[in-house]
Amino acid sequence: MSAPVFYLGAPPAFMKYTDVPLFISNRPLSKLKNLYRSQGPTAVDSAGFSEVSENGSWDKGPTPRQYAGQVRRYVDEVGIVWAAPQDWMCEPWITAKTGLSVVEHQARTVGNYLDLKAIDPSLPIIPVLQGWTVAEYEHCIDLYDRAGIDLRAEPLVGIGSVCRRQGTQEAADLITRIAGHGIRLHGFGFKIDGLRRVAHLLPSSDSMAWALAGRNEPTGCDYRFPRSPGPHKNEANCLRYALNWRDKVLGAIETGRAIADGPRQLAFADLAA
Repeated sequence: MSAPVFYLGAPPAFMKYTDVPLFISNRPLSKLKNLYRSQGPTAVDSAGFSEVSENGSWDKGPTPRQYAGQVRRYVDEVGIVWAAPQDWMCEPWITAKTGLSVVEHQARTVGNYLDLKAIDPSLPIIPVLQGWTVAEYEHCIDLYDRAGIDLRAEPLVGIGSVCRRQGTQEAADLITRIAGHGIRLHGFGFKIDGLRRVAHLLPSSDSMAWALAGRNEPTGCDYRFPRSPGPHKNEANCLRYALNWRDKVLGAIETGRAIADGPRQLAFADLAA
C-alpha cells in the first residue's frame, strides 16, 4: 500500500517557503498579480463550499471559462498537479439555502466537470462525487458513467460533503463503500479523527483545520509568517504552527494504516500456520 498524500491547506505564500504538499484556495490565488512557483506538489481548491454556502450559487464566482483560464495559469506558472471543479455541495443546510435538490446539485457538479474539460481537455481537473447518503453518491457515480466518464480509471476523484462529519462512523462507512467501487478518492477536509478511521482508503486528503485551531492559541511564538522572526497574537498564519500540526496529521494517517493492516497481516499469518 503506497503512502497517502496529505495536502496542507494554506495561503498562497506558503508555496515560497515549504515543499510539503499544499492545498490552495482559488479565491486568494486568483487575486495575485504575480504567482509563486510551488516548491512541492500543489493542488487548487475551487472554493466551492464558500461560493455556494455564502451565495447560494456560483453566480458571483468565476464562470467556467474564467475558472478554466485561472487553472491554466496555475498549471503554467505555479506548476499545480490538479484542481477541483466548481462543484455543488449536498449538505442538507446547503440544499436548503440553494432551494435545489441533491439530484440537481449532482447534475451541476458533473456538468461543470464536463464543461471545464471541454474548454481545455488538458487541464488537470479531477471529477468530484457529491451526495449525502451512500445511495446518492452511487447515483453520482452513475451520472459520470452515463456521461462517459469511468471514475475507476481516473487517477483521483474527490468526495465532497463529508468534511463536517469526517470523524464519524457514518463517514467511515461511506468512504469504505465508495472506495469499494475501485475509485481512488481524495477526501476534502479530513482531519485527524477522520484520517485515523479511513486513511488506508484515501490516496490523498487535505485540511486547513490548523488555521482555525491557531486562532485559539493566543500565546504565539517568535515566528510570524511571512515576516520572520516576530511575535504574533495567535497562530492562525504561522507556518511553523501549520507544519507542526501537519506532523500530527501524518501520525494519525500512519496510525490508521497500521490498524487497517494489522487484521490482514494476522489473518495471513493464521492461514500460513
